[in-house]
Amino acid sequence: MNTLGRHILAEIYGCNSDILNNRILIERVMVESALEAGAEVREVAFHKFSPQGVSGVVVISESHLTIHTWPELGYAAVDVFTCGESVNPWDACNYLTEKLGAGHMTATEVKRGIFEEPVKVANL
Repeated sequence: MNTLGRHILAEIYGCNSDILNNRILIERVMVESALEAGAEVREVAFHKFSPQGVSGVVVISESHLTIHTWPELGYAAVDVFTCGESVNPWDACNYLTEKLGAGHMTATEVKRGIFEEPVKVANL
């Protein structure tokens, strides 16, 4: 089976609520997570909600990382989607989980773009 990419859907619980509510810190940790996985960061966009919570995206050459936080619950919903073989999305998820001070993470990996025949993908 040939795939274009791997998409990790992560549920991260027991996080430090102060971190989850800090837009600047969340942005920094998300960018670091992408770099830790070997990705090339292209753009970032993050928003702080009132009274609490942060959402954001790190666009990488290989696809993206997103986060939505609920500081009042110590919870973060994270997606890490990578294309190609050079970036491991699990490295980003594990790094992020550690930096959020999480109690535990559950995650599912979804294969994206499943093809029977090998697919030639142009370099981005």
